[in-house]
Amino acid sequence: MSDYIVRAIAANAQIRAFAVSSKEMVEKARSVHEMSPVATAALGRLMSGAVMMGAMLKGEKDLLTLQVSGDGPLKGMTVTADSKGNVKGYANEPQVLLPPNAVGKLDVGGAVGAGILRVIKDMGLKEPYVGQTDIQTGEIAEDLTYYFASSEQVPSCVGLGVLMEKDNTVKQAGGFIIQLMPFAEDEVISKLEKNLAAFSTVTTVLDEGKTPEEMLQLLLGDMGLEFTDTMPTQFYCNCDKKRVERALISIGKKDMEEMIADGKDIEVNCHFCNTAYCFTPDELKRMLKRCTR
Repeated sequence: MSDYIVRAIAANAQIRAFAVSSKEMVEKARSVHEMSPVATAALGRLMSGAVMMGAMLKGEKDLLTLQVSGDGPLKGMTVTADSKGNVKGYANEPQVLLPPNAVGKLDVGGAVGAGILRVIKDMGLKEPYVGQTDIQTGEIAEDLTYYFASSEQVPSCVGLGVLMEKDNTVKQAGGFIIQLMPFAEDEVISKLEKNLAAFSTVTTVLDEGKTPEEMLQLLLGDMGLEFTDTMPTQFYCNCDKKRVERALISIGKKDMEEMIADGKDIEVNCHFCNTAYCFTPDELKRMLKRCTR
């Protein structure tokens, strides 16, 4: 089954919830970036969180970017999602290798390290909204939970997971975001806390063959759960040669002239999808005429 997001409400709309299956999306990212297992787990969790947060955006052209800047060997990650279920991302050091953590799992927290989580929402206004919090654990789900509570004042619980096969491909990936509305009653909060405590892990549930709907059923099934929407999601990069051309033109005449003087083709790689774009000296000369500085 292809990846998708479900949206739901519970407890008479005192709770809103999202869940995603993201195995194919994360495997695509692993493949295009040739990532190690720990880098795949880290970026896969961030992408799964971002695509659900993208689904919260209202406008068709709204964009969300999550940037993790840590002092761990991964050296940070960047992920961008839109409101239509598209997401792309990359890790700064995709081949990083680390031994398992104390409980024998992939050491995502160790790979990320201490640092900053930045959330940028471009909603077509003069300036984008930027929220920033300190990384709490580097495990991504806890960091997004902390961001929602401290930066957006929305009590939330985020669960994310990526499970790898022995051949280092992605076996399972997905997650959920559950948020309390401002009018949530104490009884509802207590019930949700009890359900969360009884929930195993995202990867355990997905590996049992459960769907995003069934994941939310485990968490909210006894609280009047209602599904409101389903949306496909995918790893998708909207780069093309024209966009890369515009980016090259923006670097200015001096740098462009130096590239032309070398007399060789240049290759530019997209950070997000690793697609290579080649430009000949003749193409660079034509682009030089469009440089304004």
